[in-house]
Amino acid sequence: MKSKNKKNFALQEKQKQDKIRNKFMTKGVTLVAPDTIFLSANTKIGKNVVINPYVVIGSNVKIGNNVEILSFTHIEGAKIEDNAKVGPFSRVRPGTVLSKRSRIGNFVEVKNSRVGTGTKINHLSYVGDATVGKFTNIGAGTITCNYDGKRKHKTNIRDEVFIGSNSSLVAPVTIGKNSVVGAGSVITKNVREKSLALTRSKQVEKKNYKKK
Repeated sequence: MKSKNKKNFALQEKQKQDKIRNKFMTKGVTLVAPDTIFLSANTKIGKNVVINPYVVIGSNVKIGNNVEILSFTHIEGAKIEDNAKVGPFSRVRPGTVLSKRSRIGNFVEVKNSRVGTGTKINHLSYVGDATVGKFTNIGAGTITCNYDGKRKHKTNIRDEVFIGSNSSLVAPVTIGKNSVVGAGSVITKNVREKSLALTRSKQVEKKNYKKK
């Protein structure tokens, strides 16, 4: 692209973005540092929404009421319901629904998944091709292993589940209601309701160890 064409494109994009931003700010949406926030023409935003600096919202995003989007978050093809909170440094990919009062925190990626009411995925996790129930907590470093090299598989996490940090859930797998997965576990089989599941090798300690 020639220099002149680049300038024209940049100017057109700025004018387009300014128009979209002004439309939402007129309707009461709070855009903190609006010049750093990028929206799409088909973005839908409810009432009392706050979008912090350096947020990119791609096409086909619907945001409900009383939502806050924190900085350095990228969202596309997703629905965010009332009173949810997303970010900072989150990526919400197409096919995702974040239910009411859910929380997606820093360095969390969610793809093609439904996250239930009041559920928290606060840090450093990947949830893909999954259904997560209500009031569930997913610990830091948890991933759904949804791809076997040929096909994508589903992970089902029921209501009020606690997933310990650094757990790998190998799909297809179902984690039953009110169950607990111990930190550092690799779960390959279904977990029944009200159960504790953990896969962890025994800790070994060598007394008076000296480095060679």
